[in-house]
Amino acid sequence: MSDLTGKVAIVTGSSKGIGAAIAKAFAAAGARVVVNYSSSKEGADAVVQAITAAGGEAIAVGGDVSQADQARGLVDAAVNQFGRLDVVVNNSGIWDIVKVEDVTEDLYRRSFDVNVLGSLLVTQAALDHLGEGASIINISSSATSVHPPGSVIYTGTKGALEGITSVLANELGPRKIRVNALLPGMVDTEGNRAKGFVGSEIEQLAVSQTPLGRIGQPDDIADIAVFLASDDARWLTGERLLASGGSR
Repeated sequence: MSDLTGKVAIVTGSSKGIGAAIAKAFAAAGARVVVNYSSSKEGADAVVQAITAAGGEAIAVGGDVSQADQARGLVDAAVNQFGRLDVVVNNSGIWDIVKVEDVTEDLYRRSFDVNVLGSLLVTQAALDHLGEGASIINISSSATSVHPPGSVIYTGTKGALEGITSVLANELGPRKIRVNALLPGMVDTEGNRAKGFVGSEIEQLAVSQTPLGRIGQPDDIADIAVFLASDDARWLTGERLLASGGSR
């Protein structure tokens, strides 16, 4: 596994699912980690406990990333606790399956506020502390490649995030800050289980369209995130990395 020793990372929305797996993998690779949560302090504390039990360092910090003051508070907590900041993973996101005729203004605004504005606000707050060799990883989705019905808002937010990734890679490149997008396919997470996707015909369809013959596990995505955060990925920026077992 790539080495993150000495680095400090923020992983937004990391009290469960892919975010929790990334936080744990970062710590296992040597990083000190800020585990961010919006509502589940219990989940974030459990992630921190798992990291510290394995000999790592982590703290849990609550905050709604779509609020500028809370995004900055998250970054300030990281720097105050660990003295620096090297990696930001913009993982916080919400998603609902709705057809276009069921789109509401509230759902649109909530989705874009968290999935898009939240990533911008955390990145903006972090820039005062990120230096040469820093890495920003935006968690997008394979939905921008496969365009599943019912994902008109979710896919829209992730498409916007990928566009932002490309712009920021150009904008921050002269400062030697890398910005990449990581696009998971269907993953066995608490969210997908709660929505009934895992174990359903939706999973069966996803598996049938995946050359590697299964849906993803959170650790599949986390290990790729470790690579992108590490100096092993020093020549990668502006990339759109599809992590879907070959499904596209």
